[in-house]
Formats: sequence, structure tokens, C-alpha cells
Amino acid sequence: MTIERPRARSTVQLDDDRVRVTEWRFPPGAATGFHRHEMDYVVVPMTTGHLLLQTPDGESTANLTAGQAYARQAGVEHDVINANEYDFVFVEVEIKK
Repeated sequence: MTIERPRARSTVQLDDDRVRVTEWRFPPGAATGFHRHEMDYVVVPMTTGHLLLQTPDGESTANLTAGQAYARQAGVEHDVINANEYDFVFVEVEIKK
């Protein structure tokens, strides 16, 4: 059974020949929708909290702290869901090859 969730809102801040920088805003319960990353990327949380990650292998929770970045390689497949009772924001920097 699929749960209908509000959509996270994305705003591209910069898109040039080297990087794409996108701000993601999640109201409580909002999701990105299932997607696959085509580029390596870095995420910088602007909010401290928890995100639920749904992947082909199951679910996990990411505990994020504002200002503490992390990086992932291309190929990651997931749906990202705000598991907090407040808005969650992060900035994603995709690295173009």
C-alpha cells in the first residue's frame, strides 16, 4: 500500500557546468518521491532532525545535524521523508563530471 504524502519543495539556487545546488524544504511528512541520483552529491542540513529513507532494501532513519555535511556517490535510490513534526531543510550540491 502506498501512502500519499505531500511533496518536498525544491529550489535550484545554482546550475552551471560544474555543480547544481538545490534547496529542499520538507513540511512535516513530506517526501521527495522515489528517485535515483545520477551524480555524486553532498548534503548540508540546515535543520537538525530525522529523515526516513525508503530504499529497495527497506527503511532506515538518518539523524542529521544542522551544518554537518555528508556525501554520497551516484546511484543512490531512495525516497526521503521528513519524520519530524516541523519543517526540515537541506541544501544538496550535485557534482557534475
